[in-house]
Amino acid sequence: MSESTTDHAGTRAFEAERGRLFAVAYRMLGSKTDAEDAVQEAWLRLARQDTAAIESLPGWLTTVIGRICIDMLRSREARRESLYDHLVPEFEVRDDRDGGPEHEAVRAESVGLALLVILDTLRPRERLAFVLHDMFALSFDAIAEILDTSPDAAKMLASRARRKVQNSRRPTQGRRPERAAVDAFLAAARDGDFAGLLRVLDPDVTWRTYTARGVIIRRGADAVAGKALQGSHVRGTTSPVLVGGEPGVVARDLNGKTLAVMVCIVVDDRIVDMVSVTDPDRLAAFDITD
Repeated sequence: MSESTTDHAGTRAFEAERGRLFAVAYRMLGSKTDAEDAVQEAWLRLARQDTAAIESLPGWLTTVIGRICIDMLRSREARRESLYDHLVPEFEVRDDRDGGPEHEAVRAESVGLALLVILDTLRPRERLAFVLHDMFALSFDAIAEILDTSPDAAKMLASRARRKVQNSRRPTQGRRPERAAVDAFLAAARDGDFAGLLRVLDPDVTWRTYTARGVIIRRGADAVAGKALQGSHVRGTTSPVLVGGEPGVVARDLNGKTLAVMVCIVVDDRIVDMVSVTDPDRLAAFDITD
């Protein structure tokens, strides 16, 4: 970027805001790569402005990043893309055998896959109003300006989103009940216990599997349980992990090669959503910490 388009003061001010802009974009888009693209686009738009004429650069940048994110979310909707299409390459996989306070603190500080999944059920304008107000304490007057609406309408959007989030969130009960549900699922699959699988699966559970040939989606407890029983004969080892902050498992063959990564979202002791990856290229891109 040349000095003729963005002066040193503007560059310094943008860099001071970069971390906050990325945080907003990540919670809006659920993808680190897309968030980085949004921040870069904000930088390019700033470069076309006379920064001296901008009264409040942080406010201007918040408006810009918010509108960029809305456009990106609408583009996803038009292409009918799933949130998981953006999240899968970015899953961080960590050992889940250390249950100490430090381990819990790391998980608590993460955005969390479950929250991103819940946010993805919101319409773009609802999501922006909720994220900016409830997560970043932006006023409804400022949000209304970004959305080109009234403060009362912005407040209504945030309230509607908040109800959806609160209705979808699990009770605060710690990580162990969630892990217990995943362990029960694996044990039932290993034992060929179809009824046991149904007890731990939500009736409307969805299981997405990313293979080298594409995405396979199974819906409903019967379909998911049936597939789990089909794969129970594979020889190898499994290790409990956290995937994006949620309980999961890594499956390896007898030589230690990673065959699959699976993550589960658990609500009220039942698995409501599952994602597994067997595509070698996607697995190679994971950050798997043993």
